Amino acid sequence: MFWVRVDNRLIHGQIIETWLPYTKSRTIIVANDDVCGDPLRQEIMSLAIPHHVDKAFVRVEATHEYMSRAYAVDEPDVLVLFASCADARRAHESGLAFKSLNLGNMHYGPGKQQVCAHVALDGRDRTCLHYFADSGVVLDFRCVPSEHVQVSRSW
Repeated sequence: MFWVRVDNRLIHGQIIETWLPYTKSRTIIVANDDVCGDPLRQEIMSLAIPHHVDKAFVRVEATHEYMSRAYAVDEPDVLVLFASCADARRAHESGLAFKSLNLGNMHYGPGKQQVCAHVALDGRDRTCLHYFADSGVVLDFRCVPSEHVQVSRSW
C-alpha cells in the first residue's frame, strides 16, 4: 500500500506500532528538508524504525524523483511522511501523485483552530486542504488506522 501522511512528529510510536503494520510498508520515506540535511536527526529517527524496514530521508521536492528511481511499480509498499500540509503540497506539485492524504497530527498553535483532537488548522492549512480536495485527493483525518475518519468537509 502506498500511504502518504502529514504528521509534524514524523517518526514516533504511532507510526511504528500502528501505521507500519496497517500499510504493510517495507519502506518509510521521511520527506523533510530539515531532516534531510541533518544526519543526527536521521540517526535518531532510524533507531525507532525496525531493521527489516528500509528508510530514506529526502528533500520534499525530490520525493517524486526519488520514488520514480527507486520503485518501478505504481503502488509501492511505501509510507511517505511529511511534517506539514504545505510540504505534502510541494511534493504533489513537484509530481508526486497520490490518491489519499492522511492528516495524522497538526499541532495547535497561535491562529489555528482545532478541527478534531489531533488537527488544528490556520488559513494556509485550509488553502492547502482545498488544493488537495480540488485535485481529487481524498483527505483522511485519523491518528491511527482503527479510528473512523473524524472530519468531514467542515474545515
